[in-house]
Amino acid sequence: MRLWLVIAFWSLVGIAQADTLSGRVVAVHDGDTTTVLDANLTQHKIWMAGIDAPELRQAFGSRLKQNLSNLVYNRQVTVIWQKYDHYGRTVGVVLVDGHDVNLKQVLAGMAWWYRQYARDQSPAERRLYETAENDARTAKRGLWVDVNPVPPWRWRRR
Repeated sequence: MRLWLVIAFWSLVGIAQADTLSGRVVAVHDGDTTTVLDANLTQHKIWMAGIDAPELRQAFGSRLKQNLSNLVYNRQVTVIWQKYDHYGRTVGVVLVDGHDVNLKQVLAGMAWWYRQYARDQSPAERRLYETAENDARTAKRGLWVDVNPVPPWRWRRR
């Protein structure tokens, strides 16, 4: 899919004020955070919008990191973003060949749809991410093979 079509799609579903960043993924930190190196050789730490993946020391953490690495490491990506988080990371949707990697992580059972930040998504995005999580749960993919997986936001509070 051409980049302008992807941007047009995301504009329609609610990211009308978004900026884009393109580059190569040079590091995968965990299941929802990467580093992208742009054409000016500037590194951008990216937190994947709309999802939350278990921490590395948490159950499934390293498996989820490996899955994300398989999807994005050393690949050209486009990040559609709107803001920075309180750690200074760029918060955005990561696209590889026009495909939403954030959504792929949820659909594969490699991350939760992060409902706490649902207000940052359009209604259409919320439906997509919620459906993806429900599908992964029902199929017991990824972290959903565990009977009662601990969400990362609860695990971090411990």
